[in-house]
Amino acid sequence: MTLSVPTDPQPGEVWFADLGVAEKSRPVLVLAYPAPADARALVIVAPLTSQIRGQRGEVDLGKPRWLPKPSAVNLQGLASFNRHRLARKFGVLTTEHSNQVKAALRDLLHL
Repeated sequence: MTLSVPTDPQPGEVWFADLGVAEKSRPVLVLAYPAPADARALVIVAPLTSQIRGQRGEVDLGKPRWLPKPSAVNLQGLASFNRHRLARKFGVLTTEHSNQVKAALRDLLHL
């Protein structure tokens, strides 16, 4: 019998995050996941939203089969928190959407 070993979240994956009592739990896009040698065990994410406004800092994903409704990545909502708040994986962005997120981040942060 082969046991499947859970893998660490990877950039470009969408995970459900338990954001605690102060904020509602929601899907988030993993932008960076800590390596064992990192000083802090913080994951950097951008939340997904179904309130699509089509404005700067937002990447429209449409309706991926693994999300319940049309959604967008809200890059203005960047956050970091303990990696253990990531609960389960929803899916992975397409290469096209990943490239759009990277371009929107560069634009938003003037990189």
